[in-house]
Amino acid sequence: MTQPVVSTQNLTLYYGRQRGIEALDLNIEAGEVFGFLGPNGAGKTTTLRILLDIIRPTQGQAHLFGLDCQKEGVAIRQRVSYLPGELSLPTTLTANQYLDMLAAVRGRGHDRTRRDTLCQRLNLDPTRRMRDYSRGNKQKVGLVAAFMSQPDLLILDEPTGGLDPLVQQTVLELVREAQADGRTVFFSSHILPEVQAVCDRVAIIREGRLVATERVETLTHQQFRRLKLYLQTMPPVDAFAAVAGVTEIGREPGVVLLEVRQNVAGLLQAAVPYGLNDLETLPVTLEEVFLAYYGGSHA
Repeated sequence: MTQPVVSTQNLTLYYGRQRGIEALDLNIEAGEVFGFLGPNGAGKTTTLRILLDIIRPTQGQAHLFGLDCQKEGVAIRQRVSYLPGELSLPTTLTANQYLDMLAAVRGRGHDRTRRDTLCQRLNLDPTRRMRDYSRGNKQKVGLVAAFMSQPDLLILDEPTGGLDPLVQQTVLELVREAQADGRTVFFSSHILPEVQAVCDRVAIIREGRLVATERVETLTHQQFRRLKLYLQTMPPVDAFAAVAGVTEIGREPGVVLLEVRQNVAGLLQAAVPYGLNDLETLPVTLEEVFLAYYGGSHA
């Protein structure tokens, strides 16, 4: 088995008595687009900062490419690009000057044609000074900086923040292209549809702890289902209350909408007396799964 690109064991950080993250175990394989989901304050950014040795954990270990994040940071940063969620840029420089500086700091040449192409695709004029940019244009500068060097690992923290929908789609295209080139992407976001669109696996973090790490299709297809029952006779409102794992969530004339976590056979048996004409399985989105975890319905 190949070595994970990102690996953490029992990663924990406390700010005094306040929990940052606790007992995080992550493994991200080469070539994956790995989604990291959670609302503000859940611990996403804290985790990313530990990986880049911006802050140090209270306990546990973190490795990138098998290298210790605390001891081998210089070697790690040669292979990583990081787009922070809160991007701070030097206001007196133009975007071109800033990108030139980053290339010089990295210590190796970069493909200027690729950089110019990224600016065109993101609709960024790199000749203007940073102080004249809107929030969205500053985000574009960060994206060009992250993608232009074609690193082995891209760590993206809320990469589409402040962007209009068309540019958001361009960012997702860039992520797919990076994966097609064999690169690994750690994609931290709270925008669920875009995570579902590009990620292979996703970890959900809640109050500093991982509550699930699954393939996207596993989360959306196996946690629960939505079923529409088309019935000849409308049942009483409590008709399915005794069926374990089944919750009624809506109804309209001739139709009952149910959330089913288990016991489909029991549900169908309970529905037969009311004249089951048909049933329909409705797609469950990653957002609905996420809300189920955060709503406390997942043990």
